[in-house]
Amino acid sequence: QVQLVESGGGLVQAGGSLRLSCAASGSGFSPYVMGWHRQAPGKQRELVALIITGGSINYVDSVKGRFTISRDNAKNTVYLQMNSLKPEDTAVYYCYARDSIAYWGQGTQVTVSS
Repeated sequence: QVQLVESGGGLVQAGGSLRLSCAASGSGFSPYVMGWHRQAPGKQRELVALIITGGSINYVDSVKGRFTISRDNAKNTVYLQMNSLKPEDTAVYYCYARDSIAYWGQGTQVTVSS
């Protein structure tokens, strides 16, 4: 059974930084895509960043230059370094991983105060 376990959320002031981690486990699980989505109150879930096996990376425009996604393939772990955080980054952040099907983490709250 595949599990995604997130960590690293919390409360931070605007301009601060947080680092999210997501470890994927499961026998034989080797996702070709890992990444992060987020959902703010009253809004739809949106893609934040994805990293594909081989190195291709995509970011939503609103985080380009501030967030960095990285991946440790040996550990099946994906990271999201978030710098220069803004109040509009406040959301529940969900880890995402996909091989033949998609899997989601339970979500971790990120709150940025002004």
